[in-house]
Amino acid sequence: MSADPTRPLLYVISGLSGSGKSVALKTLEDLDVHCTDNLPVELLPQFVKSVTGGEGQARRLAVGIDVRNASDLARIPQWLSALGEMGIDHQLVFFETRDDTLLKRYSDTRRKHPLSHDGLALADAIELERLRLRPLKAIADLVMDTSELNVHQMRREVITALGAGAHQDMSLLFESFAYKRGLPADADFVFDARALPNPHWDARLRPLSGRDAAVREYLQQDPQVQEFVAQVVAFLDTWVPRFEAGTRSYLTIAFGCTGGRHRSVYLAERLAAHCRELGREGVLTFHRELE
Repeated sequence: MSADPTRPLLYVISGLSGSGKSVALKTLEDLDVHCTDNLPVELLPQFVKSVTGGEGQARRLAVGIDVRNASDLARIPQWLSALGEMGIDHQLVFFETRDDTLLKRYSDTRRKHPLSHDGLALADAIELERLRLRPLKAIADLVMDTSELNVHQMRREVITALGAGAHQDMSLLFESFAYKRGLPADADFVFDARALPNPHWDARLRPLSGRDAAVREYLQQDPQVQEFVAQVVAFLDTWVPRFEAGTRSYLTIAFGCTGGRHRSVYLAERLAAHCRELGREGVLTFHRELE
């Protein structure tokens, strides 16, 4: 569906549990979309009206709807039609994933499937969910298969597929990672922070991360860290606009350190903040070892 930029736009995010709906909502939230999850379908018109009504209110919003709304799923076309009559554009996005990938994700995270109750096996719960959501998938404006995607790649796909028109700037993703777990596959620029002082060796700071004030203060006080930041800022301020002048819609800048918890996280957050201070929209962060 091609949305009218003068009208409010609602993304309805649905799909299989474990397929990436939460990642999509978090990414849209980072793009300044007003997001809510698991809203009863009958409340959609009231919710949209309250959020978009009035001057200065949200013009883009997203709602997550999943199999927990089973009794309401058949009525979604009716409510989406009502939104159209209210002058609200909408896009139904369905997240799909292969069974083997879902089984592995649930095994890795030890999460419970929302339908795995009364002794129902995980494979049977996934099959039942597919059956219940089939009508919703059939009317989706966009089906996104995340079988081969990690969290980082999912965020990129959401930015590419749903971020168009959300902002004029190229989307920037600042990622932190641990070298011991390998380089991020999709990074455009990688900066190695292992030469910088390591908060890990301070017992007080070891349990914390680069998001915590004590770690930030530790690193900000070190001249080497500030020199590193200044040089990366100069590099990005010079080269990001040149990439933006081309056909790129997103760029990933990764920072690595030994454990991926302190220096790299601090740098990713610091550079993301710098870009936001310049007035850029669509600036995201992803901390691989924390998330």
